Amino acid sequence: MRQIWIPRAGPPEVLELREAPDPLPAPGDVRIRVEAAGVNFADIMGRLGTYPDLPEMPVVPGYEVAGRIDAVGSEVETDWIGRDVAAMTRFGGYSDVVCVPEIQAFARPENFSAEEAAAFPVNYVTAYQLMVVMGGVKEGETVLVHSAGGGVGIAAIQIAARLGAHVIGTASASKHDFLKSIGVRALIDYTSEDFEARVKEITGGRGVELALDAVGGKSFAKSYRALAPTGRLGVFGMSASATGKVRSLPSLIKALVQTPWLTFNPMGLMDKNKGVFGVNVGHLWEEVDRVRTWTEVLVRWAREGALRPVVAERFPFDRAAEAHHFIQDRRNVGKVLLVP
Repeated sequence: MRQIWIPRAGPPEVLELREAPDPLPAPGDVRIRVEAAGVNFADIMGRLGTYPDLPEMPVVPGYEVAGRIDAVGSEVETDWIGRDVAAMTRFGGYSDVVCVPEIQAFARPENFSAEEAAAFPVNYVTAYQLMVVMGGVKEGETVLVHSAGGGVGIAAIQIAARLGAHVIGTASASKHDFLKSIGVRALIDYTSEDFEARVKEITGGRGVELALDAVGGKSFAKSYRALAPTGRLGVFGMSASATGKVRSLPSLIKALVQTPWLTFNPMGLMDKNKGVFGVNVGHLWEEVDRVRTWTEVLVRWAREGALRPVVAERFPFDRAAEAHHFIQDRRNVGKVLLVP
């Protein structure tokens, strides 16, 4: 098999393509011949050396794949063989063959290509946890979605439509026409507008019921202030700490210093009737049964036509560095994939 490795922290060019023997499935595993693998911002931070969950380097990153099962372990029914599936991986997804526990694989929706299926697991489960499980979005509510053109952003927009909620999105102006076409009610150009002031303007001073923020730093405080009474802030990343192609200690320190630690205190939350919660799907491996139930809902919605991943670009394995550049240059509208 072929795998993409992070041998050491550095710019995208440190990524290495290596050969290795095909893995054999453990008793409870299925083996997938990968047709596409998702690229996530966690992979970027791992390459920079700033992602705390990354195993010791050298390491193969990657959290999601899609392909066809070609072998199963001794405790798995053989009728899995030949099925088209998508799956979450606990690292190792940048490979053209992977083994995962049976419970982490699910049948690919019939109306999805392999590439769309690879763009589905992490982004849509993250958005579902933010919007439904913890955000409790209801029909008629308004959601502020930062980085609306990214994979999680587009998933959240589609889930909001399924729930009957409205979206205010932040994105650079070049992405606005597309985002309007998929139902975003109002758009803010974060490069030239103060999103906090614009949210208040758009909502007549009231604010939003839910804000989804993976930017971090001072953005957390501004998103919190943009909440209406009973509003909730869902935080799920800190891209402000990764502003360059190599690790930057000043950027990390700046993002941490600007994080409003004192704002999110119990007395302040009670006083404002607001809530703050965090999401990291990569920390739910001990809750895989629950994640599986969320995935089953999402797959049903996908089969109904309510959800459909948007693939921004795909790169062959030997151009993995270009995929990382593409994301860090903020060029993607939708998901970036690696295709073996």
